[in-house]
Amino acid sequence: MSDPKIVKLVDESSNRSSELPLISGTLGPACIDIGTLYKDTGHFTYDPGYGSTASTKSAITYIDGDQGVLLYRGYPIEQLAEKSSFLEVAYLLLNGELPKPAEFATFEHDITHHTMMHEAQKNFFQGFHHDAHPMAMLAAAVASLSAFYHDDLDVENPADRKMAAIRLIAKMPTIAAACYRYSIGWPMRYPRNNLEYVTRFLHMMFEVPSEPLQMNPVAAKALDLLFILHADHEQNASTSTVRLVGSTGANPYASIAAGITALWGPAHGGANEAVLKQLKEIGTPDNVESAVLRAKDKNDSFRLMGFGHRVYKNFDPRAKIIREMCHKVLAELGVNDPLLEVAMKLEEAALKDDYFVERKLYPNVDFYSGIIYKALGIPTEMFTVMFAIARTAGWIAHWIEQHETPGSRIGRPRQIYTGADVRNYMPGDKR
Repeated sequence: MSDPKIVKLVDESSNRSSELPLISGTLGPACIDIGTLYKDTGHFTYDPGYGSTASTKSAITYIDGDQGVLLYRGYPIEQLAEKSSFLEVAYLLLNGELPKPAEFATFEHDITHHTMMHEAQKNFFQGFHHDAHPMAMLAAAVASLSAFYHDDLDVENPADRKMAAIRLIAKMPTIAAACYRYSIGWPMRYPRNNLEYVTRFLHMMFEVPSEPLQMNPVAAKALDLLFILHADHEQNASTSTVRLVGSTGANPYASIAAGITALWGPAHGGANEAVLKQLKEIGTPDNVESAVLRAKDKNDSFRLMGFGHRVYKNFDPRAKIIREMCHKVLAELGVNDPLLEVAMKLEEAALKDDYFVERKLYPNVDFYSGIIYKALGIPTEMFTVMFAIARTAGWIAHWIEQHETPGSRIGRPRQIYTGADVRNYMPGDKR
């Protein structure tokens, strides 16, 4: 290193070198700017999974996986979970600052008055088989928004970008509830705009015309907390997908729909659904001990879902917050469910077992969120949809930031080619 802020890379085989500047952010490790590496040396970098690669500069979310830190716009997730609401957090992610009372009132009004789906969009659902997965319907329905609002899709227009954000955050719960109700053959419910964001969603999910919905306040509180914890998580797979699609100039609805499909995978947003499926496989509390033994057996491919995290090497700060709410929900609702007994015994075993403690394989946010969703009566196939509702705030904040950043370029990763060398085409009779 010839300069404290320069990394010099020398290719001895060709005697070519590159001086690569170090770029530092507000927090976190410095990054080596490799923008001129190929020009200087003729080499690319290789980083499968992008675990050591910063793909962008962003001012939205910061994670320190070693220390278990998660900040939204500089605010610790613990403070926001305790004192804020999901809608206020959504405003923070979009605008960079917590709203003053008048600003929040305007934002909440705008969200509330864009909750309705276009009536024609209700017909869109009729094209799906009755048992289609809700995530399939959600991704398609969100992508279709670009057909309903094509007149104001100028991605270079700040007013159009803001309106897209309002529409997406407002309509996502309405569309999500419609996906659920269509899948079980219930009529779709219009949003009740006299209710606040999370309570309105729960009414659209569960209310039937024949009787009013009696809902324990802890349900809305728990769901609001989950939405806060899931609102953003830096450059994860789905957010990176939104940014990659957005880098082409694609409209926000197409970009968010792409993020939804990325979220669907069991290694990402589908992890909480995978947790419940595994609990069903374990079956009863009596089988927990054998499941733990299998998880510790290096010769067994069995792995417990919902434990550990790729980024958090110590603990997931979101899991510490939601664990308390999880136990509160179970106690408050008095749910008698054998699967929840399995989950609680599994949690107890993992927190005490030296194998898990030494490896810091603590229950993560997916473990607890799945348990809460089940306790609230939300079916397993809707778990990832719930995640998508919350993450929409982060996705659209990143999409907007990308379009407001000067010099943004289309995403275009490179590769190491491992196919055949150059060869000549041969006629069929000589192959």
